[in-house]
Amino acid sequence: MEVILLERVEKLGQIGDIVNVKNGFARNYLLPNKKALRANEANKKVFEANRAKIEADNAGRKVEAEKASKGVDGKTVQLIRQASNVGALYGSVSARDIVEALEGQGAKVSKSQIVLDRPIKAIGLHEVKVALHPEVSVTVKVNVARSPEEAELQAQGIDVMASMFEREPTGFTEEFVAGAEPGVVPEEPAAEAPAVEVAEEPAAEAAEAAEGKGEGEEA
Repeated sequence: MEVILLERVEKLGQIGDIVNVKNGFARNYLLPNKKALRANEANKKVFEANRAKIEADNAGRKVEAEKASKGVDGKTVQLIRQASNVGALYGSVSARDIVEALEGQGAKVSKSQIVLDRPIKAIGLHEVKVALHPEVSVTVKVNVARSPEEAELQAQGIDVMASMFEREPTGFTEEFVAGAEPGVVPEEPAAEAPAVEVAEEPAAEAAEAAEGKGEGEEA
């Protein structure tokens, strides 16, 4: 479907551009959100007649968005959620959750301005884009953790999940490693072979066996 853009649309074009888009994208997003008009002859005339006003209104919204961006850009919000031992959330963090967290810090944004391709489903520090205007975007950080203490570690740049899977112990004792020369990797001591006990024949039984052998030879 051919449409006339009423504002800048990322990866599509600027105000007044006539572009060809998929029917579903036009019907479900561009047209109902008043970001475009069907590119028929009647709408083309209407657009050209109102072009100056449309561009002026857009410029005014852009200025307001630039002012608002100063109270949003670079903010970090903290969300505490339950998660598994591998960091997978029991649920997810949605655009609405981020809006509410920002409002808690005095930053007013709408759900539609949160650019979230898919819900956040793992703990960690996530960067999320906020489009305050088609030409004004900022970034906020969403710190998702299982506890305030874990969130603090992540804020310091510590990968909490990586620290949970530290390397297994080598089996070297502290005393053994301490005695090694600097720069030399000690070899793990070899296990001692179990002692094999050899049963000794009692002296009396040995003597009797020898005497019996002698009598047999004389006979």
